[in-house]
Amino acid sequence: MKQSLFDAIGGIEVMEHVHTVFYDKVYAHPWLGNFFIGHDQKAIELRQTQFMAEKMGSKSVYPGRELPLAHRRMYITEELLETRKGLLREALQEEGLSEELILRWLKIDGAFWGKIKNKSLEEFHQVDFKYEQPLIVDKPEK
Repeated sequence: MKQSLFDAIGGIEVMEHVHTVFYDKVYAHPWLGNFFIGHDQKAIELRQTQFMAEKMGSKSVYPGRELPLAHRRMYITEELLETRKGLLREALQEEGLSEELILRWLKIDGAFWGKIKNKSLEEFHQVDFKYEQPLIVDKPEK
């Protein structure tokens, strides 16, 4: 039986550290950071760790909202997700994980893009947000 990715990376401690480094990068990023204004970084790290731990084969169960609901009000593009992936790769490399483990992690992470990525701005504007404020963050100019 193949070892779970959760066990192969070193378990919860490694995952927590990766997410701390990753979200330090995300919150400091001039584009991605704007999606997290007003959100406690430690709470975001915890939810990401719980989500990914479950998806990587730990026995824990993610208690949060489903991804489409949690990201519904955010306009998320392929370019934004690729930028996020680059920051995650940096955090994984800084943790010292092998390229094989990094690729496995990124594959699992990327498997959920279809649930949160918007096809177009026009389609996004068709959503009835009712009591939610849509969040569209323009990419900063260099």
